[in-house]
Amino acid sequence: MQNYLIKLLNQYNVQFSQYIALGLILCLIIFIAVIVHLVVHRILLKNFSHNHTGKNWGRYFIEHKVFNRLAYVLQGLLVYMQARLWLNDDELLQEILIVASQIWILISITLSLFSFLDTGLSISQRNGLVKRLPIRGVIQSIKIIMSILMTILTISLLIDRSPLLLLSGLGAMTAVLMLIFKDPLLGLVAGIQLSANKMLNVGDWLEMPKYGADGDVIDINLTTVKVQNWDKTITTIPTYALISDSFKNWQGMTDSGSRRIKRSIYIDTTSVHFLNAKACEKLKKSQLIAPYIEDKLAEITRYNDSNHINVDDEINARRLTNLGTFRAYLEAFIRNNPQINKEMTLMVRQLSPTSNGLPLEIYAFTNTTQWAVYENIQADIFDHIFAIISEFGLRIHQTPTGYDIGKLGSALKH
Repeated sequence: MQNYLIKLLNQYNVQFSQYIALGLILCLIIFIAVIVHLVVHRILLKNFSHNHTGKNWGRYFIEHKVFNRLAYVLQGLLVYMQARLWLNDDELLQEILIVASQIWILISITLSLFSFLDTGLSISQRNGLVKRLPIRGVIQSIKIIMSILMTILTISLLIDRSPLLLLSGLGAMTAVLMLIFKDPLLGLVAGIQLSANKMLNVGDWLEMPKYGADGDVIDINLTTVKVQNWDKTITTIPTYALISDSFKNWQGMTDSGSRRIKRSIYIDTTSVHFLNAKACEKLKKSQLIAPYIEDKLAEITRYNDSNHINVDDEINARRLTNLGTFRAYLEAFIRNNPQINKEMTLMVRQLSPTSNGLPLEIYAFTNTTQWAVYENIQADIFDHIFAIISEFGLRIHQTPTGYDIGKLGSALKH
């Protein structure tokens, strides 16, 4: 077409016919490109977006501009074809338009692939199982690789050299690239390990005191993990730190449907003593502890009789203690609680005595993992323990306070 325009202009004795022909062809290419852009983007895609907004997966393709970027690929192909069709092969303008259109197409294809990846990520987040996987970090890794390849291809087009030549020269730049992309590379490796070993997923409860993190994981990307703490602050942790440092993942507790109670009360050891007959009769009134006392008394009586031991022999005779009876009562009380999981470990145990008294530990699991409900269950149990312990003749150990000292001083004055 370029030769035809030059001949036509020469017939009318038009000066600079070659440059005028080039200008006319360039204007025609630009005009067609603008018309196609307006028709595709302002009419076709606009109507398509309006008709498919909010409809299943279609809205994700629209939100991430998949069709818009594919349209740019077609526009680049159109410019490329026009340059090939209307300009001479030895024309500099043709070469410029071809290289520019190729770079345009390459960038548009890369952005289109980015949009497809983002669309896939959005769709996958609708799936409860896939949503928990650290897909975002993998997608970001793919984007980085694609960007590097796109850059290499773009440079090869500009310098008119094979991409393999540039790739062969990357070996000398490996150290520089490793330094520049250190965090993304470490994050990529860490993300793969986290995913492959099922160490951490989005939605897990993570506790990492070193970084002040204690809350739900809301995002796992290539370089960072975002944790929304219980006070609604956001803590950002380097992804590779989850591999190099230790952290606690509470997801196992959440999946089990139960949460552990592990708390001790400290008994004043001077309040521990044997139970006499009157105290046993009093405690038998409790429905929870009556069977235990009857069985134990029968067992003790058989033992003393078989060994010819007098009940009044305080050294040799077996007798019930208030501490042992209280421990049996607590176990029966907790086991009778409908909010305690009976299929998991349940016990009341003594720990090693300390200067603060004898620790009596409650070890059980609630049948819920909801924080507020769990705390209420635990508080109700210990409210009852503090209120009932005096019925067994026991005292809670407590370091003297200013009130206790003041009360003692007042008593001494009198």
